[in-house]
Amino acid sequence: MQPQHPVQIAVSNTETIAGATIVQSLGLVTGSTVRAKNIGKDIMAGLKNIVGGELGTYTQLLNEARNQALQRMMADAQARGANAVVNVRFATSAVAGGAAELFAYGTAVIVQG
Repeated sequence: MQPQHPVQIAVSNTETIAGATIVQSLGLVTGSTVRAKNIGKDIMAGLKNIVGGELGTYTQLLNEARNQALQRMMADAQARGANAVVNVRFATSAVAGGAAELFAYGTAVIVQG
């Protein structure tokens, strides 16, 4: 598998890109990743639940998953010729015991300005 390089695409969770005009809409673009929990991390998280506080290993896992899904969505947009994605949203769903999908989606557009 080739290493993923960050894709340079403007991304917004609103209908516009500040300071730019949308000149063409290219449709829905998506990106996702499925991640499984680690039994060792689960044990440590269980202990942390007893005393309270942030579950840092899960925070890191979610950040990595969100970034990967976002990069894949942006690569999909770039492959369609877009230079921006608007109305970006995230969704999650359980896939199997201990595994979850993080899904990023939005509308690929071409902007000027």
